[in-house]
Amino acid sequence: MTTDNQHLKTIERRILWMSHWMIHNANHIRPAAGGIKVGGHQASSASMVSIMAALYFSALRPEDRVAVKPHASPVFHAIQYLMDNQTLQQLQDYRGFGGAQSYPSRTKDIDDVDFSTGSVGLGVGITPFASLIQDYVRAKPWGQDAPEGRMVALVGDAELDEGNIYEALQEGWKNDLRNCWWIIDYNRQSLDGIVREGLFERVEKIFDAFGWEVVRVKYGVRQRAAFSEPGGEKLREWIDACPNQEYSALTFMGGAVWRKRLLEDLGDQGEVSALIEHRSDDELADLMENLGGNCVETMAETFASIKHDRPTCFLAYTIKGWGTPIAGHKDNHGGLMNKTQMAEWQKQMGVAAGDEWEPFATVEDEIGLREFLDQVPFFSKGPRRYNDARIEVPAIAIESERKISTQMAFGKILDDLSKGESALAARILTTSPDVTGTTNLGPWVNRRKLFARREQADAFIEHRIPSTAKWEFTPHGQHIELGIAEMNLMLLLGAAGLSHSLFGKRLIPIGTVYDPFVVRGLDALNYACYQDARFMIVGTPSGVTLAPEGGAHQSIGTPLIGMSQDGLASFEPAFADELAVIMEWAFDYLQRDGAGEPDARTWLRDATGGSVYLRLTTNPIEQPGARADEAFRQGAIDGGYWLRKPGPNCDLVIAYQGSVAPEAIRAAGILGERCRDIGVLAVTSADRLNAGWSAAQIARAKGKRDAQSHADRLLGGLPAHCQIVTVIDGHPATLAWIGGIAGHRVLPLGVEHFGQTGTIGDLYRSYGIDAEGIVARVKSEILGRESW
Repeated sequence: MTTDNQHLKTIERRILWMSHWMIHNANHIRPAAGGIKVGGHQASSASMVSIMAALYFSALRPEDRVAVKPHASPVFHAIQYLMDNQTLQQLQDYRGFGGAQSYPSRTKDIDDVDFSTGSVGLGVGITPFASLIQDYVRAKPWGQDAPEGRMVALVGDAELDEGNIYEALQEGWKNDLRNCWWIIDYNRQSLDGIVREGLFERVEKIFDAFGWEVVRVKYGVRQRAAFSEPGGEKLREWIDACPNQEYSALTFMGGAVWRKRLLEDLGDQGEVSALIEHRSDDELADLMENLGGNCVETMAETFASIKHDRPTCFLAYTIKGWGTPIAGHKDNHGGLMNKTQMAEWQKQMGVAAGDEWEPFATVEDEIGLREFLDQVPFFSKGPRRYNDARIEVPAIAIESERKISTQMAFGKILDDLSKGESALAARILTTSPDVTGTTNLGPWVNRRKLFARREQADAFIEHRIPSTAKWEFTPHGQHIELGIAEMNLMLLLGAAGLSHSLFGKRLIPIGTVYDPFVVRGLDALNYACYQDARFMIVGTPSGVTLAPEGGAHQSIGTPLIGMSQDGLASFEPAFADELAVIMEWAFDYLQRDGAGEPDARTWLRDATGGSVYLRLTTNPIEQPGARADEAFRQGAIDGGYWLRKPGPNCDLVIAYQGSVAPEAIRAAGILGERCRDIGVLAVTSADRLNAGWSAAQIARAKGKRDAQSHADRLLGGLPAHCQIVTVIDGHPATLAWIGGIAGHRVLPLGVEHFGQTGTIGDLYRSYGIDAEGIVARVKSEILGRESW
């Protein structure tokens, strides 16, 4: 064994111990709170130890990026602790408040996490899109000095059940994927049992179909040596034929049972019997558990053998719980070693009492190991978080027509940017899941082209066939066209939104999607926000405004998603000038990375920045004319402004959000004949109004009695008898909370059920959110009451 391999074996043993002690401490030593099991996935960590030791201490370079299997988080933290990138306190607080996180987190952990993981499959799926973004950045004149590395996913075999993985494979093939490794921990066990026999033969064909090289890593060094002994070929054939469940059970039962079973099946064959008999029970168990993925030497050799940049899938056979008393047991996914098992295992590992947290405990050649660690390439440059300067945002305005939809206004704003040479325009990356044209990105794409690593001709242009879509593929293109897979859209936005941190080059990613199908990518959207990726997602058309398409293409709950999603500022402007103001603000907001303290004016944490969601429509509406006053501009950003300011004796306020503006305004005109005083509140962001109001309440509870949010100031002056009608082309709960700001009665109107085909007018009438419907509800619910 070479010196490097000896060090790798030592590291393998140290991170196996530390990862398991960390979990044991959290569950059996640290004072328990509430009697709930802390957990930590000891067995799932154990099966990854050899793979991760070889990867981090032999194969990786600083420019490489890794998405760690969620359940291998303790191994990752142990590695970082060994390298002095993680603190003892964090490990002692593992899965506790403020401690090392259950699953690797870019935003919550202090160690060097490349991609957050947690929702299985998403950490895997983001790596091909990160590789695509890396190619995109390096193809640009301003990005040629960006680092180029491999995007690596450590994959649990049960994650292969997640459908988003196969969507990502297909998109990778279409975009000429390279520099991407998936390393599958093939322990053949999942949360509820044993992985189905023969599954990977089928999965392997899928990888092959999409151009991946598949490398099986089945046998460790000791197994391969045994196979070369007399009778070894028979042993190899037996291992290959043994069912997954049987192999797991025999592993759990140990060397004596291995001996009995092997002799029953292979005994009296002379050479094979001798091969088995000249090993002790412990040696035999060690041999049978020496699968390729549990052999750090084999994994290091295998990684080093890949010299090309083709996407590569490593199928690493492992034992779940390898090296521990619970190895192989079918219940070990969430199981833990008890105190007795841990005490016995501690003796086997040679860790003295009191040395449990000592990173170099049991290490014979500590000086040599430290020298080796100092030379490990991956850690040689320290933390690998980059940054990029903020990009200046030019003034954004739109000369609105008398009638225009917000979707069309969005397209015009981007088209205007595409004509200029601003730094912002150069960094915008647009993308869409096969709805580029129908979400009004077409003009932008015509001017800025589609991205591909190699030029691709457009046959329609070559043959001079008239077409509005002049879509040329070029390395200088700024649009990535995706297939119909919203999960891929959100993962690509997540990868692009981390470009400044991963590659040191800031992008301004903008993705468009039909608003009803935001929910199809919701898990990946949440995942992108959790990583603090920065992007703009445009859901359009929204509500029932795609009326002829029927209920399957009409969104109801997306405004509530916008309100509840952390890290995402949600807007639903009604007018083109509102959209222009919001987009100008949003381009700057995407780039902010300031303090987390709220702004005392709004009580919003705007200095921290975040991503932005625009909910737009295809419904063209009359525009209000030129407006440039600061109250309007700031109100549109803060979440709302008075379109018709109420007087001191206001009886009724109609508060609307989005495309129902004309209906709300017309209803106010009709009701004005009866009401002494009526106000119209234009809500551009229920999300920001609500967030600021909630934050101000918390501030007041903490003693800042004068804390006032924008919502407080908007509605605080209304008389107590005033009643509020809220209207939205979406779920009425989006605005119903407004009554709680100052204690006013609210009549919330909106959409609560699936629609059907028809015109927008038909559906608005059906839901009672047209002007006449609003008036009828007000007369029934409010004007008919004695207080009026």
